[in-house]
Amino acid sequence: MSSTRAPIIVLIAPQMGENIGMCARAMANMGLSELRIVAPRDGWPNERAVAASSGAHAILEAAKLYDTLESAVADAHVVYATTAREHRMAKPVVGPQEAMEQSRRRIGAGQSVAILFGRERIGLLNDEVSLASAILTIPVSQDFPSLNLAQAVLLIGYDWLRSGGDEGELIGFVTDLGSPPAKRAELFAFFSHLEGELDRSGFLDTTDKREAMVRNLRNIFHRTEMTEQDVRTLHGIVRSLSRGRGGNSG
Repeated sequence: MSSTRAPIIVLIAPQMGENIGMCARAMANMGLSELRIVAPRDGWPNERAVAASSGAHAILEAAKLYDTLESAVADAHVVYATTAREHRMAKPVVGPQEAMEQSRRRIGAGQSVAILFGRERIGLLNDEVSLASAILTIPVSQDFPSLNLAQAVLLIGYDWLRSGGDEGELIGFVTDLGSPPAKRAELFAFFSHLEGELDRSGFLDTTDKREAMVRNLRNIFHRTEMTEQDVRTLHGIVRSLSRGRGGNSG
């Protein structure tokens, strides 16, 4: 049985080495490492695959070659057949998120999961789909459902990566805002400063609309989730504008 801790990607009769290489790159992006190739049209190994992999050479070097699909998935406990077409078979049909969540559980229990991808031009044949445990279909526009191999691998891989996050999605980095969020008191002080200057300029000098205008103005800033530095910067802008028109704002 395979010892991989991620699904095995199985490419069936891929036609072009470039597509195999791009699939390897997509796998590397999403933390997938085991590639199996069944009867590639242009043979194996393939220099064009290496060139198209953008550095994902380790996956290609470790890739295993098979003559038949049966031998490629012989050690798999669960097999998903990726297809956009309805094959009219009595099999469960799942989307990528559900399939990858199931795969996490299966692999966590020590089982091996394989995902099948068919030929660039016609996809998987009925006999190949019949060997699968379930059909995996990617939600796409029905006006143009065709995906290339690397796109399909990338989309499935993305849901595999997401399925490992505590909140369903793994973010690789966060931006350091450089300043903590502004406290309400700091916002209130800024509003008082801004509204005072707008009163002096005559902008809010409309008795019947002033309250609504002030509320709208405050809501604009509340929606931005300002930091302390943001508030200091805005205070400076208001002071500068005030001085420019001859004001004496503090």
